[in-house]
Amino acid sequence: MYARGTPRLRGTLAVMAVMAVVALLLTLSVALAPERAVAAPVLVSQGKPATASSAEGPFTAPNAVDGDPGTRWSSAFSDDQWIRIDLGASTAVGQIVLNWEAAYAKGYRIELSADGQQWTTVHSTTTGTGGTETLTVSGTGRHIRLVGTERATPWGYSLYEFQVYSTSGGSGPGGDVLLSYGRTGSASTSQHDSTCWQCTPDKAFDRDPASRWATSPEGGWTDPGWIAVDLGAPATINRVVLQWDPAHARAYRIEVSDNGTDWRTIHQTTTGTGFKETLNVSGTGRHVRLYATQRSGEYGYSLWEFQVWGTGGAPIPAPPLPPEPTYDRLVFSDEFNGPAGAAPDPAKWVPETGTGPNNELEYYTDNRNAAQDGNGNLVLEARREPTPGSSCPRDPLSGSTTCQYTSARLNTYGKFQFTYGRVEARIKVSGTQGLWPAFWMLGADYFDQGRPWPYTGEIDIMEHVGKEPNTTYSTLHAPAYHGAAGYGAPYSLPGGANFADDFHTFAVDWNSTGMTFRVDGRVTHRVDREELERTRGPWVFDHDFFLILNNAVGGDWPGPPDTTTRFPQKLSVDYIKVWQ
Repeated sequence: MYARGTPRLRGTLAVMAVMAVVALLLTLSVALAPERAVAAPVLVSQGKPATASSAEGPFTAPNAVDGDPGTRWSSAFSDDQWIRIDLGASTAVGQIVLNWEAAYAKGYRIELSADGQQWTTVHSTTTGTGGTETLTVSGTGRHIRLVGTERATPWGYSLYEFQVYSTSGGSGPGGDVLLSYGRTGSASTSQHDSTCWQCTPDKAFDRDPASRWATSPEGGWTDPGWIAVDLGAPATINRVVLQWDPAHARAYRIEVSDNGTDWRTIHQTTTGTGFKETLNVSGTGRHVRLYATQRSGEYGYSLWEFQVWGTGGAPIPAPPLPPEPTYDRLVFSDEFNGPAGAAPDPAKWVPETGTGPNNELEYYTDNRNAAQDGNGNLVLEARREPTPGSSCPRDPLSGSTTCQYTSARLNTYGKFQFTYGRVEARIKVSGTQGLWPAFWMLGADYFDQGRPWPYTGEIDIMEHVGKEPNTTYSTLHAPAYHGAAGYGAPYSLPGGANFADDFHTFAVDWNSTGMTFRVDGRVTHRVDREELERTRGPWVFDHDFFLILNNAVGGDWPGPPDTTTRFPQKLSVDYIKVWQ
């Protein structure tokens, strides 16, 4: 499901005026320098041979490695039971994802083996939680095994998915590495205008999912069009990954060459699907080219990423991802236990001042509307009061274009930013027509690199609009899915209860494979990275983000206050915590 509403960030505030000019000039740019190029984990278990100590009826071991979350492996109702996967070749393993059915393991071991006979334990626990468990491990082997030693239920052990990832900076099945990262690219044409600034071929090989190559509208939005990469030395090519912008190829060929002039076809199709296409190919050469012959629409061709995997070549190692979180190390906490009237802790929070984005009607003040209440809460108060000399969209109640409301917006940029973790806050929202409280995160490259929204990525943990009192939203925004087309889901309280009547806990678990959003402990939305890339567009969430709290008045989504609106309105926060 996709959340309704508009993006949280469309402009910036007075304290960020210089950055706003940069963002405005480059609103549609995708070619700014990335914060860092990162290597995504490689799923190496899917479709590989799997066996088990036992199986309950049709619920056999291959079901746990088929990529289908609706199928599962289930064991006999006894201890010990195991499931094992043959990865096909010695592989450096860095991460395991276990998606349990209700019959999960309280105690289990993860083991690796070179020969399927001698096993080494790389993870063990007696406190398994069930659900989706993401484990950071370190080891190398061809065979991997989960051994269940203590059942959590009277039933057996049951897994929807047993996923094994290599996170060693680019190793894939059979020892494949990413050959194209940072290598020299060339193309038939490149776009360079207000809608795609410096969209040159190197952007398809930089491992930055928020930059892209595109053909030029001046003579380039025609067939054919091509992009090629020089791998630096002869290579064996086993896999090509294409992450398309909506302007994708319906018909294309993958070609290889020894000299960049004479080309041999190793894959071709007339039914290209766009989004993310992973192609198993077989060929040798120093140069690899995508040669597109039929566009999917009126525009040209555009790729966020063109990855070539194999052996040989002259690979440039891509920097590894940050460590996966185990969610047991508290790295940020604010419980707002200061005296009544105390400002937010300046060591943790920066006030943003000025008029808001999204056609909002408030003026954000320098902590005049944000204070601790002496009862363990931070309060962001929206008031009906004009700010002389300010300019906002016309307020329909007064008819004035002077900002008629004040409120507060705080962030942690420069104080605390992070990649991956569990973020949790206990919040009581404001709740009347025209109010728009939110708890969210924005990519730190908005400031670090001057990169405009939505290329930074945005993670909305909680948004609430007063006209929908019993519903909140969690949403992701990125270059290929943002605004009303953001990737998210609503959650409504049972019985039509009003979120503004009490505190509720909002949380997200975030790692390199996806996110899980919760309200009061209930899972409200899961984001699987692979599914997202196959169906919507690039995942842009492998870099630092910072926290934001704000209590907006008016705006494109909630609409303005009306005669039923009551002020002041308080957004109250009991605590915010982050674990990694």
